[in-house]
Amino acid sequence: MEHMKVTVLTDNIDGANLKGEWGLSHLIEYGDRTILLDAGLSGLFAENAEKLGIDLEKVDCAVLSHAHDDHANGFETFFEVNGHAPLYVARECGEDCYDLRDGEFVYAGIPQGILERYKDRIVRADADMMIDDGIRLLGHTTADLEKLGIAEAMYLKRGPGEYIPDDFRHEQSLIFELDDGVAVFNSCSHAGADNIVNEAIQAYPDRKIKAMIGGFHLFNKSDDYVRAFAHRLGSTGVESIYTGHCTGDRAMAILREELGDIVHSFKTGLAFEI
Repeated sequence: MEHMKVTVLTDNIDGANLKGEWGLSHLIEYGDRTILLDAGLSGLFAENAEKLGIDLEKVDCAVLSHAHDDHANGFETFFEVNGHAPLYVARECGEDCYDLRDGEFVYAGIPQGILERYKDRIVRADADMMIDDGIRLLGHTTADLEKLGIAEAMYLKRGPGEYIPDDFRHEQSLIFELDDGVAVFNSCSHAGADNIVNEAIQAYPDRKIKAMIGGFHLFNKSDDYVRAFAHRLGSTGVESIYTGHCTGDRAMAILREELGDIVHSFKTGLAFEI
């Protein structure tokens, strides 16, 4: 079985002597490979890595989970401290993500110009792509995700004054194969963590879902919504859950009430093995 260790470089919750932020970044050690998943809202992930004694130059490759600023803004710092690792982004990733706030469309996407400035470091990932032995990127296959975009007031700009509901084609799951199952990472799970686990089950019908790791975007949902979601997620048979960032404290408490001790909370600096 491949050894897997996950270190949370930044999350909303501070760690011991480590600052957090509204963002997420994970360092994943899988066998002899090291992967950076997201780089948070700023360069804070790199400061925390240094405090933890982690050398980001040793990262073999990086992945952007989706095209939002709180996961992408730190990548310019990453490119400065690591001169070789490719960054995998979904083929649909663009500088076009907006939030609708008080009737105004507000840019909420990746650093503008980064795709051109670092085009030699960026790899466009297909919706289903093996990037290394046992490491797979998987786009969404769940239908009608634009309805979730409308509910979240998230849009994609298609021209001057033209916006369409986000269907999260720019979001991708990072999946690691283990001897007895798979571990699924999706940093904000805009498509729904329950849907994402079911997508992984379809991709790996003969394997257990050992863990679902990521933010679940529940901080703005009602208690009833979170309880129903917990039941759907639990019914997938997922064996362990690690979540934080956009899940929120209230939803976290409900998840623990409904699903018990399989639910674990992120904080900056947390390290765990799967």
